[in-house]
Amino acid sequence: MELPPFAFVTQHGHALADGMAHEADWMAACAAHDRGVAHLWHGPTGLVVPRRYTALPGFAAAAADPTHGQVQVRASGGGLVPQGAGVWNLSLAWPAASAAPVDTSGVYRALCNALATALARLGVAASPQPVEGSFCDGRYNLAAGGRKLVGTAQAWRRIGPVPVVLAHAVIVAGADPVELTARANAFEAALGTATRYRADALTSVARECTPPYDEARLLAVLAEQLARVVPPREHHPEHTHHGSA
Repeated sequence: MELPPFAFVTQHGHALADGMAHEADWMAACAAHDRGVAHLWHGPTGLVVPRRYTALPGFAAAAADPTHGQVQVRASGGGLVPQGAGVWNLSLAWPAASAAPVDTSGVYRALCNALATALARLGVAASPQPVEGSFCDGRYNLAAGGRKLVGTAQAWRRIGPVPVVLAHAVIVAGADPVELTARANAFEAALGTATRYRADALTSVARECTPPYDEARLLAVLAEQLARVVPPREHHPEHTHHGSA
């Protein structure tokens, strides 16, 4: 399968304080208008964790500790994911044939293929694979040189009468892999778990691309890969639209 074409990609220039709530709103908009939506966004410094983390005895104290930044809880599985400057999220939602997951592997492969094609334009050779020792490891990471660069996830929901699929990617763009890993390990230690991640299991677009790294170029390439039509960039104090409705 292939990802559906999106009329435009909305790029948010400011950090979204509650990315999980925004994704729910975007899925609702997808259902209401019966068309796909695409957003590129980043969150404030902090972490997103799966709901199972909230059952750990040390969670309440760790989540309240400001040294960990904002801690958000998502409904899906997976593992801990750091957020902040230099970490970009791609959220794609489109009407599905069924609310029950169908060809989830196909969705992951299509998402990875689209992202790998975009990254190749920046000189980054990335392919899907698990990376032992990386945070939120999975079969459909994108890795470069055996180090994780992108994590992916998906969710299926029925919103009113409309089934909707959400495909999500977390892209380590310009953030420091060592710093991200240290933050993830610090939170795991505060929870009292034995889980620790390896900094050498992670890389970034900035480290892997043909220099010099340009975040605006990365975001433009991602939008061009996904959008049906891409006009000249429009400037807006809060976000930029790529493409045409």
